[in-house]
Amino acid sequence: MNTTLRISPDRFGSAFFAKLEKISGQNLLACYQCGKCSAGCPMAPHMDVLPNQIIRMAQLGMREQLLAARSIWVCVSCMTCNSRCPKEIRIAEVFEALREMVLRTGSRDDQLDIQKLSPEARGALPPIAMISAMRKLTS
Repeated sequence: MNTTLRISPDRFGSAFFAKLEKISGQNLLACYQCGKCSAGCPMAPHMDVLPNQIIRMAQLGMREQLLAARSIWVCVSCMTCNSRCPKEIRIAEVFEALREMVLRTGSRDDQLDIQKLSPEARGALPPIAMISAMRKLTS
């Protein structure tokens, strides 16, 4: 029997939160802010918002602040945060989902279609965004 706490997006007040959980495939409410993800992140000194803070901001439905965070582009997807999380939240996937949300151009599907981006847009993307998008397409 699964006793995981789940709050409906309507009661929680954030369709953004529900979409982020859906795209990332993670239960973000499981995070209890132990900080192990941030403590082990090799890129944390370069982030404006630490990984555990990203999760808390998502829980609070802080869409604009999350999508504007430089940290989602600084993450190198080394998966250290994933391996350190005692609740087995795959935080790197949350970062990938946030990057995808930024890159979408009004599309309602859950994957970024690289071929639909203009050559200029593809050239302006950080390499990690392309890697993230391709990983989503092939997994």
